[in-house]
Amino acid sequence: MPVNVIIHVSLIFFVVYLLVSSTSNAEGFEIESQDVRRSEFPDNFLFGTAVSSYQVEGGYLEDGKGLSNWDVFTHIPGNIKNNENGDDADDDYHLFLVDAEIAQSLGVNAYRFSISWARILPRGRFGEVNPGGIKFYNKIIDNLLLRGIEPFLTIHHFDLPQELEDRYGAWLSPLMQDDFLLLAETCFKSFGDRVKYWTTINEPNMFAEMSYVRGLYPPAHCSPPFGNCSVGNADIEPLIVVHNMLLAHGKAVKLYRERFQSKQGGSIGLVVHLHMYEPLRDVESDRQAVNRALAFTGGWVLDPLVFGDYPPEMRQYHRSELPRFSSEETEYMRGSIDFIGLNHYSTLYAKDCIHSPCVLGGDHFIRGFTFTTGERDGILIGEPTGVERFYVVPRGMEKIVDHVSKRYNNMPIYVTENGYCPPLTEAAPNLLHDVNRINFYNGYLAALSRAIRKGADVRGYFAWSLMDNFEWAGGYSSTFGLYYVDRLTMNRTPKLSAKWFQHFLANRSSARFNRQRFVNRTPKSGRVRKSKYIVIATTNANARDV
Repeated sequence: MPVNVIIHVSLIFFVVYLLVSSTSNAEGFEIESQDVRRSEFPDNFLFGTAVSSYQVEGGYLEDGKGLSNWDVFTHIPGNIKNNENGDDADDDYHLFLVDAEIAQSLGVNAYRFSISWARILPRGRFGEVNPGGIKFYNKIIDNLLLRGIEPFLTIHHFDLPQELEDRYGAWLSPLMQDDFLLLAETCFKSFGDRVKYWTTINEPNMFAEMSYVRGLYPPAHCSPPFGNCSVGNADIEPLIVVHNMLLAHGKAVKLYRERFQSKQGGSIGLVVHLHMYEPLRDVESDRQAVNRALAFTGGWVLDPLVFGDYPPEMRQYHRSELPRFSSEETEYMRGSIDFIGLNHYSTLYAKDCIHSPCVLGGDHFIRGFTFTTGERDGILIGEPTGVERFYVVPRGMEKIVDHVSKRYNNMPIYVTENGYCPPLTEAAPNLLHDVNRINFYNGYLAALSRAIRKGADVRGYFAWSLMDNFEWAGGYSSTFGLYYVDRLTMNRTPKLSAKWFQHFLANRSSARFNRQRFVNRTPKSGRVRKSKYIVIATTNANARDV
């Protein structure tokens, strides 16, 4: 359906939706009486949007780029919803100037993006650096800085050269540590004079979960009861993969601190994915299950980088498969982050599986002997979204930031991802009039503000995502963007949430946000409207006409 028709029809349904919507069987958004302002955050706070290379770039094999693991995986029928792929994605490879304009029009002062490993080093250390890839990212960085936007660069976000998978199994092999070190060194040399915020690896724990436990991401390894892949061991391989990723991170940080940091003046960290957890039952065993769930997810990644070893909660139930760090490795791993990158979306209940029976793998070490769920006594923990196990629970943001802050000695935190995807069955009115996304951001930012007031050293927040993009196994059906992207024309159209975010960053109260007025308003920046790829959502209808 053409975007202008969607907009015209959506306003009608939007008004109807507000009149007839009823309360769902969930605990709700928890934000009705809340209001949040930009002024509640520190003056030097980074506010930005986030994207990743494979999800937005496209430019499949252009200008010397090699095949990535996702290029190969998405071309196998049945791996991705609707058999979609990222060959074109959002065509950011050709439209990155447009996307920089969009980011600037929102009023952000930071932009998180990632490097395509196969675009920089198409064959890893078995080939040469691709000058076309270096040129592309230099253009992005320089353009962002010209607009007063800080580049917040992630070196590795899930995609890697397929050749490394074919040669030695990628992250299952310690050889991958040296390949990553080469990639990191190339990035430091090429971009470090301008990039002041680095994260080495995005979500090692989520990567291990999706690629080696559930088998939904390449290389699609899994085993029962988590999945029925042709190869894999879900109890062992994730531990090996994360161990190699952490050691690769440690080596890259050691290199950065010894050769680049003093001259370039940047800081470096790593991004972890973390749900918050609450006890399913009011019993001590479930409260301990919450502790284990947090340790076996976030602690699994962060404890070695702060304290030099895996969490004691993991060592307590140690099996021989859980790797150990040598004394030399412990030395360079301990304290190997300047800040913590935190991706947080949702909260779940946790139930103990040591003293009571569990299903769906909760009785396995890799799950911390914990069963997690979003439902208790038939009631959901929060509003459901378009992603499995992602519920809208704003209080979880305050709780998870408080937990991370206390466990890791109030280390600086950047919330590197937080966002909302509507239920996939949601009707057309909410495509652009995405009130629920506005409610989500308002509630989670208010919770983050409370955590900061309680003393957490949070220094930035990145909304996921700038625009609808390729959401991995979900293809293009999951829509997290502030901007809608037409898959045929690649036009970017601002959703109501983009207007809200712009309004928020201008420090105007969200309580005074007039939805109808902002539907009919264009951004102040004249530059944005000049691009044929940016469509301003307008309509001649008004509430009285409807």
